Amino acid sequence: MIEQRTSVGLDVHARSVRAAVIDALTGELIERVVSPLTERVVDFVDEIAAGHGPVVVTYEAGPTGYGLARALQAAGHVCQIAAPSKLLRPSGDRVKTDRRDALLLARLARNGDIVAVTIATLAQESARDLVRAREDTRTVLMAARHRLSKLLLRHGHIYDNDAWTGRHDAWLRRVRKEHLLPTGGGVLIAFDDAYDAVAHALARRNRLDTEIA
Repeated sequence: MIEQRTSVGLDVHARSVRAAVIDALTGELIERVVSPLTERVVDFVDEIAAGHGPVVVTYEAGPTGYGLARALQAAGHVCQIAAPSKLLRPSGDRVKTDRRDALLLARLARNGDIVAVTIATLAQESARDLVRAREDTRTVLMAARHRLSKLLLRHGHIYDNDAWTGRHDAWLRRVRKEHLLPTGGGVLIAFDDAYDAVAHALARRNRLDTEIA
């Protein structure tokens, strides 16, 4: 069991927040749709705490991140983020709605049945964002290289050694100068576009690697 008198379950989405509040002392259930703006959610919890004593707020880990949890903690409230895969859902309960999810979180928290994840600090979340950006850029770079290689393959230009090295780059420039530039047209434009895309993605990846290091 939790120590706080009142349990607040939040089903958090980008455009709306569904709240369910259980006052363990009076048995009162309060349900509300709240603005997704962080300050509005904090105001709502402040209001509940003022009328129903200390609260514990629970919401599921998801794409909205940890900002709300940090804001609630900064306002003096206990907040926990539930691991979605560890939620104890009633047997046979296959219908999910925002209202039912918020109420489930409030009830589980009331009984102390929440398996919480660690709430990342702002610095930790920033580092994770940087790593995600690097991974996204790596994917873009691989796609750009694939596009350039397939373009050259369609025109009979195949590089037999280790690709994407200094020697490979010199070969690419030579192919452009000796084979594509004289003919011009769409293939030259396509090559320049693909080559520039590779160079741009590589520069982005290298810049992110430097930041991560």
